[in-house]
Amino acid sequence: MTQFNSFVKNNTNKTLAELSDKEIYVQLLNFVKEIAANKAKNNGKRKVYYISAEFLIGKLLSNNLINLGLYEEIKNELAEAGKSLSHIEDIEPEPSLGNGGLGRLASCFIDSMSTLGLNAEGVGLNYHCGLFKQVFKRNEQHTEANFWIEQDAWLIPTEISYEVPFKNFTLKSKLDRIDILGYQKDTKNYLNLFDIKGLNYNLIKEGIEFDETKIEENLTLFLYPDDSTKNGELLRIYQQYFMVSNAAQLLIDEAIERGSNLHDLADYAYVQINDTHPSMVIPELIRLLTEKHGIKFEEAVDIVRNMVGYTNHTILAEALEKWPLAYLDEVVPHLVVVIKQLDQLVRAKYSNPAVQIIDEQDRVHMAHMDIHFSNAVNGVAALHTEILKNSELKAFYEIYPEKFNNKTNGITFRRWLEFANQPLAAYIKELIGNGYLQDATQLEKLLAFKDDKKVHQKLAEIKSQNKLALKTYLKENKGIELDENSIIDTQIKRFHEYKRQQMNALYVIHKYLEIKAGKLPKRKITVIFGGKAAPAYIIAQDIIHLILCLSELINNDPEVNQYLNVHLVENYNVSVAEKLIPATDISEQISLASKEASGTGNMKFMLNGALTLGTMDGANVEIAELAGAENIYTFGKDADHIIKLYETAGYVSKDYYTNDNNIKRAVDFILDPALVKLGNQTRLERLYNELLNKDWFMTLIDFNDYVETKEQILADYEDQDSWNQKVICNIAKAGFFSSDRTIAQYNADIWHCEG
Repeated sequence: MTQFNSFVKNNTNKTLAELSDKEIYVQLLNFVKEIAANKAKNNGKRKVYYISAEFLIGKLLSNNLINLGLYEEIKNELAEAGKSLSHIEDIEPEPSLGNGGLGRLASCFIDSMSTLGLNAEGVGLNYHCGLFKQVFKRNEQHTEANFWIEQDAWLIPTEISYEVPFKNFTLKSKLDRIDILGYQKDTKNYLNLFDIKGLNYNLIKEGIEFDETKIEENLTLFLYPDDSTKNGELLRIYQQYFMVSNAAQLLIDEAIERGSNLHDLADYAYVQINDTHPSMVIPELIRLLTEKHGIKFEEAVDIVRNMVGYTNHTILAEALEKWPLAYLDEVVPHLVVVIKQLDQLVRAKYSNPAVQIIDEQDRVHMAHMDIHFSNAVNGVAALHTEILKNSELKAFYEIYPEKFNNKTNGITFRRWLEFANQPLAAYIKELIGNGYLQDATQLEKLLAFKDDKKVHQKLAEIKSQNKLALKTYLKENKGIELDENSIIDTQIKRFHEYKRQQMNALYVIHKYLEIKAGKLPKRKITVIFGGKAAPAYIIAQDIIHLILCLSELINNDPEVNQYLNVHLVENYNVSVAEKLIPATDISEQISLASKEASGTGNMKFMLNGALTLGTMDGANVEIAELAGAENIYTFGKDADHIIKLYETAGYVSKDYYTNDNNIKRAVDFILDPALVKLGNQTRLERLYNELLNKDWFMTLIDFNDYVETKEQILADYEDQDSWNQKVICNIAKAGFFSSDRTIAQYNADIWHCEG
């Protein structure tokens, strides 16, 4: 009898065949938790605390089974009992602890920290309803609370609790942990998720509306509460301070436990700030060291500066948080005292207003505080880091050139192959063995098969198999009818104007009108979108509305639907990505050059044999360098050109509209009566006017080049041998984008903790 069978027999006195899928899921969860409980914690003198507002960890069962080396064994055991592991995986709720790339990246990182045996853990908040569950009604995005915590869950309660002081009250925290198992490791780490005890679901009204003022009952209800109101902004400040105060108290306690006298705290702890959300950890650590532990202010500042690193994830000025000092004073006046002292230290040395923490409008620039009072500042792709140094953060780079460094993002490639694309993973092992599971760069051995037509044929078969699997999944779970014989062209990411889903939608309009005019494609194209728009981001919701209206129009038009389909997958999440990415032919990475810090979806698509259609932005630049420029499809103005246009206000969208019939035709169709009939006229008019009169992220500047390049990639698909040569080059070079590599670089260059 196998290990799992014995476990089930002992706990239920039944065989696997006698249990329901739900009962087997609970048994598997407890089986894995028991194995994890017996693993030793990674230790080492210096511990890294990776603080992040998001951890988009996805479902954990399959990932844990892969990392334990048990996936195939369990799958076969269940099959022998007439059960399907994939059906059982579907039962698991997806933790709603993140939104997009930032949270998925943090999850990849904690996986790799464990795999590399580093004493390094994630710290965040345990949001009970996450961001939101996305629901489409009348071709519009609606939001519902996304409850995910069940009685049988991966969360492990602890006795650890801290008091977090606010202006008008003190909140007591409770800590829940999730075991993070590295790949084939005898040790583990934790994801530390802080929560409040008095959470009240009854505060939620319609959708995700809730009373934002009852902080003692709502603090961990939702990720990213709507910050278009003052109450929403204040709640974000409450959340962020609660997160970092708990993290700071935890790390100080653990350092003392391991032998620190706190004067040497930097030898025992390192804090990585993931974007600006955790920035208040800097003044909070200084406050705790001075007020609670009697260390002088100047020394406390030095200690903290030597134990903090800041990762910048954005070039967008609006995404670099700036909190009104008055708001901070309403929530955490005791921290404002420290922030003002830090601002004075900066002003005493630097007169340039551009580098000060508190600006002339009395706003606190969190990124500025992070840069001054850390010892490392990193971007997340080579181009992104260069833009930070030469443009966006140039004034800081001139002061601290030694702090700036690049750490190109990475992904947990085992999850995105071993689980998400099992047919491809099995075939790769057949061709090159399984050494790539420990060292992703061994995927380069696939280059030996670049010209092998049998391999090309097999890759085509695997892609076809994945399309059939996606067809079944979408029909069963999303009510979408997918044509598995079409070219699958996918854009999945958070909805934002800089990511330019609107440009893809204009291409869809262009293609629709071309088909209507009798210009028929050689092969059917299925354009798939996935992603959520923030509740306060009206234009992003308008773009969703346009796509849903187009989907209804095109998919129901018998003249067009045999050549073109459009789908926006409802409530896109990690589970959807795991099905979509292996089935995709064309990976849409079309952000405005200079605006996407890195992207990681581009890496997952590359690994799974989709070809990139993208601008030279973020990590697309490194994909082109690694795979070869001839093996991806690039278009559009480069970053230097775009930066100059912003500096000179040199882009006028109306000029493109007026002077180009192709662009005018596509934009005008947004207000075509056939489309308006299916939608909300106000939304469509607003989007039309936005494109015509503002278009801050320059949709129209690259449109014709995008159309031309897309037509080229579609034409090239017809030569499957040439196509699969490119596919092999991409998969073979995807190993660089392993998060194991990224984390090893963080540790070698910044953290210096022992593995």
